[in-house]
Amino acid sequence: MSQRVVLHVGLMKSGTSYLQERLFLNRDRLGDQGVLLPGTTWRDQVLAVQDVLGRQRAARASAGKWSDLLEQVSAHAGVSLVSMEFLGPATPARIATVTEAFAGSTIEAVVTVRDLGRVVPAMWQERLKNGGVPGWREYVDSLPARGELARWFWRQHGAGRIVQNWVAELGAERVTVVTVPPPGADPGLLWSRFCEAAGIDGSSCLDVQPANTSLDVASALLLRAINLKLTENGPIGHRHQLLLKFGLAKRTLATNRGGCPIGFEPPPWLLDRASEIREKLAASGVRVVGDLADLVPAAVAGEDPDLVTPEAQLEAAVDTLAKLTTEYSDSRSWGRPADEPDEPDGLPQSATDTSETS
Repeated sequence: MSQRVVLHVGLMKSGTSYLQERLFLNRDRLGDQGVLLPGTTWRDQVLAVQDVLGRQRAARASAGKWSDLLEQVSAHAGVSLVSMEFLGPATPARIATVTEAFAGSTIEAVVTVRDLGRVVPAMWQERLKNGGVPGWREYVDSLPARGELARWFWRQHGAGRIVQNWVAELGAERVTVVTVPPPGADPGLLWSRFCEAAGIDGSSCLDVQPANTSLDVASALLLRAINLKLTENGPIGHRHQLLLKFGLAKRTLATNRGGCPIGFEPPPWLLDRASEIREKLAASGVRVVGDLADLVPAAVAGEDPDLVTPEAQLEAAVDTLAKLTTEYSDSRSWGRPADEPDEPDGLPQSATDTSETS
């Protein structure tokens, strides 16, 4: 069994994609230090965590993946590192199941936390990427209440509660909070803070570009409009959600350039909530790498989604259709029935044949 197991448990939208991509890019370099990243790719860790948390939607793909991960950790004598943000808001019972699996190892948890000013618009986009349809104002106004949208948001970002759950299981001395640096900071600073918290040497590791690029405001509204259209015939299925998130949103819409980001001025209630969270973190006794002042909600410069013109949304739609057309133009079957023969060079036959005039 590994001497030490480090669990990076999120939170969502706290630079996790950037950290995970950089970790696995440098898997061999870290291995030379005795640091194991179980699995061949990060997806193996995703499936393993889905398995142990009993996430039914992924049950078929994830079955047995937790046992596979444990087998690798058991065979490794050094440090094993698992990074998966589903672990953060796990219930105390699920947390106990996870930690009991590593009996004999020293278990540590690292919690990366970002200021709520940047998290709020990022999580609205996440909702849309997963097939959601809430309007911007509906979403923001719901957060201080107790409805479904608020429960979904605070389950992922109630940092005080999440950290306390991990402290209750591991003790404050084995839980570290890493604050995401303020806007404009070098992304490498987050990497340095994370490596310090995890007790690994990342100084020789190759860098990556920040992952999970946000959508501009017009593209986000376009995605919502598509979701609304798809829901006319009922809830969006899981396969459609995957296509929306990974095919349309991340691969196509995220590459739209020139549009404004989503603007957000944190309201007083959010400032108060963030202050309460910082007080809970300070009182928890955990180590903090960074500065809790980084968690004061920052204003996000950009445009209010409710003020975006139809023309801007149309431009985003045209850009997206052009990209999709280019992307699929190399596919021989795109737009053509399976039994239709290849066209000759030049214009299609129907456009060049002049033997019939009526």
